[in-house]
Amino acid sequence: MPLIFYRVVISLICVLAVLLAAGTIYGLVRPADAAPVLRLGRSDGTEGTVRETAVRNDDIRVYSGLGRLRIPLSNSSIMILSIAFPYSANDTAFMEELAAKTGELRNIAINYFSSLPADELANIEEETAKREILRLYNTALRLGRIEALYFNDMLIIDGSL
Repeated sequence: MPLIFYRVVISLICVLAVLLAAGTIYGLVRPADAAPVLRLGRSDGTEGTVRETAVRNDDIRVYSGLGRLRIPLSNSSIMILSIAFPYSANDTAFMEELAAKTGELRNIAINYFSSLPADELANIEEETAKREILRLYNTALRLGRIEALYFNDMLIIDGSL
């Protein structure tokens, strides 16, 4: 029994090695401008053409890398907040700066909300908070500007219960 098993395994390894060698040789002698041998996915009549996947100038994405913030407030409540904002995908320097300053941007939002007096927290104006955090973010950033902020989650959990 074990001898048959080893022969089958060795045979499979040999077949795979031959297929790999044949595919490599075929790939080396095949013209560079040849059409694909096998096409996966849907065929939409664009055989033989190259699809461009370059980033367009107007490719706008939403940065949500700050995650969900849990902010302790002055009245022993906790604010749950998610901040997102649009950015240009072709501005790699700005994207790198955002990645490097994620912690600083998180701290700016945490410090802003945790420093608010307890009476302001009950009637907090979202637009005013957005404008102030946007101003603080743009002061901290050097390679680009944030034009708009979105608060995806904004929930205050009362700690006095």
